[in-house]
Amino acid sequence: MTAKHYYSGFERAHDTYNAISAASDGKIYYVLSSDNHEIGGQMYVFDPQTDSTRFIGDLTTICGEQDLKAIPQGKSHVRFYERNGKLYFSTHVGFYQLIDGMDRLPETAPEGYQLYPGGHFLSYDLKTGEFDDLALVPDGEGMVSMTMDKDRGHMYGLTWPRGNFIHYDVDNDILRNLGPVSAGGEAGTPGEDFRSLCRSLFVDARNGAVYFSIAEGDIFTYSPENNVVRKLENVDLRLDYFGKYDPTRPGSMSYNWRKIFWHPTENVAYGVHGNSGYLFRFDPKAETIEIVERITSSPSKKSGMFDQFSYGYLGFQLGPDMETIYYLTGGPIYIDGKRLKGEDQIAKGAAKGLENLHLITFHIPGQTYIDHGPIFYEDGERPTYVNSIAIGSDGNVYTLARFEHHGKTILDLVKITNPFK
Repeated sequence: MTAKHYYSGFERAHDTYNAISAASDGKIYYVLSSDNHEIGGQMYVFDPQTDSTRFIGDLTTICGEQDLKAIPQGKSHVRFYERNGKLYFSTHVGFYQLIDGMDRLPETAPEGYQLYPGGHFLSYDLKTGEFDDLALVPDGEGMVSMTMDKDRGHMYGLTWPRGNFIHYDVDNDILRNLGPVSAGGEAGTPGEDFRSLCRSLFVDARNGAVYFSIAEGDIFTYSPENNVVRKLENVDLRLDYFGKYDPTRPGSMSYNWRKIFWHPTENVAYGVHGNSGYLFRFDPKAETIEIVERITSSPSKKSGMFDQFSYGYLGFQLGPDMETIYYLTGGPIYIDGKRLKGEDQIAKGAAKGLENLHLITFHIPGQTYIDHGPIFYEDGERPTYVNSIAIGSDGNVYTLARFEHHGKTILDLVKITNPFK
């Protein structure tokens, strides 16, 4: 398959996770990240009708912090959720400090700057183009994951690095911090209280309960009626098919699901475990998990190996037909019949080695898996560091990926033609 990449105008664009979505106006909204302490992440919109991108705003300015001289709002780490004509999302830190060999929330600000003030919950009006700064995330942490109950107007998420569970009631402007849910989170000490944090939450549309996983494989739920986070007692993610992990060690998502979504007609959630690439079906009412299919690429299946991105992939979403799952994942590269190998282990979420990008679709009613093959740019280069996806109303697939621009590697918008066209 051939992909077309776009240059939005941000020459410092760094790796982006999740932050792209299709809206009801037919356009694609996305955020390009910054890992610099002097400039924040940038929000854009792509119009398929004109095949062009447009700048919307700087995240730090949107949050009213342009004169604060603090570490900026470097990225958004979440999808956009549309409710009553507005897109809801949150912001995250993009500039890190290397402490004990790991990327950490800065404890010492660059000269002339203050420490990161904390992420924000935001909304964007699709008609007026106006932003609302809804709430500030407490304790100077960013939002690493978020979901929204669009029917009831509640936003939920986990902070980084400590993993506090946050609940924001949009209509009543109430923010609740329920505290840490996974030991020391990614601020913890490896081998002790370190835990990789869940990057995807979902809401059961029937009753408004939100669900997330932790590194040990337990599944937790929260309901705003009782204001309590509790563990499910009859189900967990410690499945042999997913592999074996030490949750205290960095370098993988352990037993966490990587990405998950609620299916509105089946009244279940479909998720993917990142490292193993297994698609599963989670029924929160029955508290059961069913393995559906391994939806890694066909070459990955044949090799029997995990893919090269150490956390697995976030480009996993239900399509507009509400029947087809789209998944952007990796596939091994073979040179002279031998698989190109990468690092055995790394201490953060990153690619262990080079691999191809594959688009997988899985039709749920027909239980039909299709690997549409490796994806290349028009110049023959490979899209890399792909951890996002949006499906346009025209069936085209959009993501954010690395490519070379004027001799420099950046990450920007990529369009993959409708695989069924």
